[in-house]
Amino acid sequence: MNLQTALQLLEKHIQEVPELFTQIPADSILKKPAPGKWSKQEILGHLIDSALNNLKRFTDAQFLPQPYQVLRYQQDNVVAANRYQQLPLEHLLQLWSVLNKQVHFVVSSIPEEKLSYTIITPAGESHTLEWLAIDYVEHMEHHLKQVFV
Repeated sequence: MNLQTALQLLEKHIQEVPELFTQIPADSILKKPAPGKWSKQEILGHLIDSALNNLKRFTDAQFLPQPYQVLRYQQDNVVAANRYQQLPLEHLLQLWSVLNKQVHFVVSSIPEEKLSYTIITPAGESHTLEWLAIDYVEHMEHHLKQVFV
């Protein structure tokens, strides 16, 4: 996937995901497939956390010293602390949509020369800012398949 395709997919998801979520029965959205696994609603919450964390990364990586070090966050703890399972679905969908509109705006505005800036993942791998943006959308795709397939 290239960056242009990733941005087009992100825009498509911003348009379609809220409606698709509202078509899922409430009991199915809140059902956990197994102990220790997230419900569909908690997956949406995780995607909100991903948007928050990556928005900061996409912004900071443009002006902080290079290479930019991506910090890991405690995904399960963050989902639990935000209590996504207890929040109204409409609230989560609005938050997810607004954050991803901002992600799309920021990523599509990154100057060409900054897309090649070096990013170091928590695993110690070296990539580019462009790779990070594409990976963000691929990560979203992975989780949306869990919800809608």
